[in-house]
Amino acid sequence: MINLQTGLDYLKYRLKAKTRHGVHSPFAYRLVDKVIYDFHAKKVYSDIEKLRSELLLDPRRINITDLGAGSLVNNNKQKKVSTLARNALKPARLAQLIHRLAADVKPKNIIELGTCLGITTAYLAKAAPNARVISIEGCPETAAIALENLKKLHITNTELLVGNFDEILPKVIRDIPVLDLVFIDGNHRKEATLDYFKWCLPKLGENSLMIFDDIYWSEGMKEAWTQIKEHPEVSVTIDLFHIGLVFVKKGQAKEDFIIRF
Repeated sequence: MINLQTGLDYLKYRLKAKTRHGVHSPFAYRLVDKVIYDFHAKKVYSDIEKLRSELLLDPRRINITDLGAGSLVNNNKQKKVSTLARNALKPARLAQLIHRLAADVKPKNIIELGTCLGITTAYLAKAAPNARVISIEGCPETAAIALENLKKLHITNTELLVGNFDEILPKVIRDIPVLDLVFIDGNHRKEATLDYFKWCLPKLGENSLMIFDDIYWSEGMKEAWTQIKEHPEVSVTIDLFHIGLVFVKKGQAKEDFIIRF
């Protein structure tokens, strides 16, 4: 259910958002026209969406380990897989956008924070079948279902790591010279989001992309998104309401776009 503040934020976003025709940057125009607004059906979508449909009917109960989205809090509660699929998975339209963005970047490596049941992980892995995809999930039983799903889709280029983002991410980053694509989809706290951005920033390259999920989730997330946009090393950001895109292209004029999606 959308709360009042989110509704107001969305209304403001819609009033400010432009389509491709309001974008004059060649880089941003191509991205909007060829990638963001590419709504053609693709063969890869059907198998993943069939699996999503199965998850929406999955009666199994699993223990959800909540690490406080990165804090030291550890609370367990049971939840049906179908409930988790209904409430936590990215909608097809958004997951498919993330797939197209990943395919456009042509990454050699992808890092995802927040595997959930593995649907978006699958979209990322299928977008770049030769890439090394590292997905980090805090809940062991959720990760186990995700692993099942990746196997069902015959995905072999994904490593699934289980544990606290704050402990695992720095180790993963340390061993990768250039981060091609980073998708931050977990721990929706301002401080944690800014930490992940700062940790990744030194290893972002000319063609790298960071995607931040739920940039209007809370006042804290909105503040984090504002600080990320204002960082002097960030050259281009694209606000799609549900996600925010960040690029650090040297020589590119600093611009912040709000694009209708």
